[in-house]
Amino acid sequence: MPREKDPVVETPAGAVRGIRAEFGERYRSVPYAAAPTGAGRFAAPAPHPGWSGVRDGTRPSPTAPQPSRDFGRLDMVPYFGPGWVPGEEYLTVDVHTPGTGDGRRPVMVFVHGGGFVTGSNRAALYDGAAFARDGIVLVTVNYRLGIPGFLDLAGAPANRGLLDVLAALRWVRDTIAAFGGDPENVTVFGQSAGATLTGALLAAPEAKGLFRRAVVQSGNGTGAFTPEQAQRVTATAATALGVEPTAEAFASIPDERFLAILPALAGLDLRTGTATDPLAGLSPFSLVSPVQPADGLADGPGGDVDLLIGTNTEEGRLYLVPQGGLESTTEADLLAVATRAHADPEAALAAYRAARPDAPPGELRAAVLGQALFAAGTTRMAQAHARISGGRTYVYSFGHRSTALDGRLGAAHTVELPFVFDIADKPWLHGDARLLGPSPAPAGLAAQVHGAWIAFARSGNPGRTSYAAQRFTVERLTGSPARQGRRRCQA
Repeated sequence: MPREKDPVVETPAGAVRGIRAEFGERYRSVPYAAAPTGAGRFAAPAPHPGWSGVRDGTRPSPTAPQPSRDFGRLDMVPYFGPGWVPGEEYLTVDVHTPGTGDGRRPVMVFVHGGGFVTGSNRAALYDGAAFARDGIVLVTVNYRLGIPGFLDLAGAPANRGLLDVLAALRWVRDTIAAFGGDPENVTVFGQSAGATLTGALLAAPEAKGLFRRAVVQSGNGTGAFTPEQAQRVTATAATALGVEPTAEAFASIPDERFLAILPALAGLDLRTGTATDPLAGLSPFSLVSPVQPADGLADGPGGDVDLLIGTNTEEGRLYLVPQGGLESTTEADLLAVATRAHADPEAALAAYRAARPDAPPGELRAAVLGQALFAAGTTRMAQAHARISGGRTYVYSFGHRSTALDGRLGAAHTVELPFVFDIADKPWLHGDARLLGPSPAPAGLAAQVHGAWIAFARSGNPGRTSYAAQRFTVERLTGSPARQGRRRCQA
């Protein structure tokens, strides 16, 4: 039941009722596009028809169809959220604002991760309270995933999940002023798959003018599948479903069947004569493009926006430590992942071994995954952006080591998120099987990281030296004061 003092916002599509929070107001399940049903699941997002009366924005929306994810001993529910919550209208945003009537505040739009197959803005990690507290209007976005979002099909536009994010940004442009935000000061930030999508926006001509700044957290500027690679996934999916590989044939198939065939798509060999597997076999879905985003920045708004970009120092450990893979990895396992990720795996492994002469196979495998999935593409995008942006590129390296799983998780993929959202003190993130481990978060690290993101959204400068194309500074973010600082590198 609505309460008398619940806030109501008038938007172009209709009125929305929210709730008052500790810091400002929160509006949930606000649609930015029409519900993607039937054949519409394989079409570009359509405008929402609007509504009469006051829409209830006090409860979360359904989520995109998605499988459950198991990360072994590590509790990743705060990252993935509740999984699939069925319902047609899931192309929605949540808005957490300091207030709707007293100023044009900076806007930050977050795009969640999940390997292009899972995740939603309902995940507990994406709590916007600290952003609202600090004067930011935070928008978190749901988008299509898996087969509806990213399978390349004849008769359907490519990269429909990315088209959803673009539609959400147009909604922000047209609507965010009603929530107290400044449509001329928008920062898009994403993590993992969401970061790869954010990087793709930098190369998308249709994204010009929709945002001023971007943050790419542990993404991959070279993570797109070539059309040839994408067609291998499409052919396998069509065979598993027993239909032709067209949007028309897929339109009548229920989402449950799409989820049921995902195991048949796992582990496909996507190497071709001209390309390695950019995701090293971890996901059968990604962007599809003949040009990698890092190489196409001149086609989109890349040169006109400020960029904060970086990775964690031990990204690959997330994919091994929780499942016991760090200890069980054999030389054959190591060679297999290097073969997926590198054109010359033997030479690549020789370089990894030279850099880590005492590392066992599991540690080397984690290093290969981290480099292939995140670090190499991040470096290439940072260098490309620095060349065309006039010195508006900032690079970070997050090195705080989680003590989870007997201290072995380390500075793995996703560990920076509680610090970005300034929730690292939450009890549900601490414990041996939880993301940050049993140890308390380092004093001041969340304030440092979250503060840098806030400063960047406000001014385009996170408070550090920018990156130059030939010689640059990488800001190291760690929990140890002795290790904080800047590292000079050669590009």
